Amino acid sequence: MRLANIVHLGIKELRGLGRNTMLLVLVLYAFSLSIYMGSKAMPETLNRAPIAIVDEDQSALSARITNAFYLPYFMPPRLISQPEMDLRMDAGLDTFALDIPPGFQRDLLAGRSPTIQLNVDATRMSQAFSGGGYVQSIVSGEVEEFLARHRTAGRLPVELDLRARFNPELDEAWFGAINELIEAITMLAVILTGAALIREREHGTVEHLLVMPVTAFEIMAGKIWSMGAVVLAATAFSLFVVVETLLAVPIEGSRALFMLGAGLDILAMTCLGLFLATVAGSMPQFALLTMMVLMPLQLLSGGVTPRENMPEIIQAIMSAAPNTHFVILSQAVLFRGAGLAVVWPQLAALAVISATLFAFSLSRFRQFLR
Repeated sequence: MRLANIVHLGIKELRGLGRNTMLLVLVLYAFSLSIYMGSKAMPETLNRAPIAIVDEDQSALSARITNAFYLPYFMPPRLISQPEMDLRMDAGLDTFALDIPPGFQRDLLAGRSPTIQLNVDATRMSQAFSGGGYVQSIVSGEVEEFLARHRTAGRLPVELDLRARFNPELDEAWFGAINELIEAITMLAVILTGAALIREREHGTVEHLLVMPVTAFEIMAGKIWSMGAVVLAATAFSLFVVVETLLAVPIEGSRALFMLGAGLDILAMTCLGLFLATVAGSMPQFALLTMMVLMPLQLLSGGVTPRENMPEIIQAIMSAAPNTHFVILSQAVLFRGAGLAVVWPQLAALAVISATLFAFSLSRFRQFLR
């Protein structure tokens, strides 16, 4: 009877979710369009940055500098006049504006040190941060080659043979797709389970459950397996259809092993979502609590920046978070083709954390029902 109660209570939750249009739209968006857009917007290197050049020298060297900016790092340079430079920067049309002064080539050949002005729109933070170095490197390279009268390649006493493993083309979109998928799993597992309990409280159906011959364990288990099944099914769809098919991200390892890790992470996060729902008094309070919890979890789990770059105390604290181990497992399995012999510590940690969160959430849920 206990198993039957859990199954029927879970089916009740699925029916309630089916009538909630906004949550269904959120699930579809988080596991499809959000992952696709996040992957395409992931590259941190300079890409198609708009640049304008004021060529007041009109020399062979200034022409070489102008022709050195090309795709994919920069858009084809737009030649403008001096009065247009500030106007275009103010309008946000150009990220970089390079002003080559008159007599630049003549002064350079005479042994003087002429100055080129580079204006940068620092409001475009990602492009401005790395783009200035790109521009400086390009201009310096063209000037050195012009003075040497030929293109030179520096010879080092040691040659570096660079071999990029697991991502030979250094495509940031591969990393972005998996990272967005992990964030979607973490977010939806918390939101769906918490919203299910908040919805029952707001509709007054919690009292109906209390007069039924069911226990707090059965009610909680019904919510966890139903919402977890929805997130797990959406994860499988996103991995096979969006990540592998639409984004063409190669999966090196076992998909079943990844889904096992995802199931343990979902179990932990659904328990966390249920706990937050018992603390919150309404849906707005639950939303605020979710933001306060999910933001640190996602930023410090190692999915955005490597854990090795964080202070040791943060690494120690985040080792108690389930998505920290899930990020390690996902990257090892999907990118490096790791097997069970490599990721079993992460699976064991997820199992222990899930069991702990389940016991803690069940205790809190019983107090909530009283």
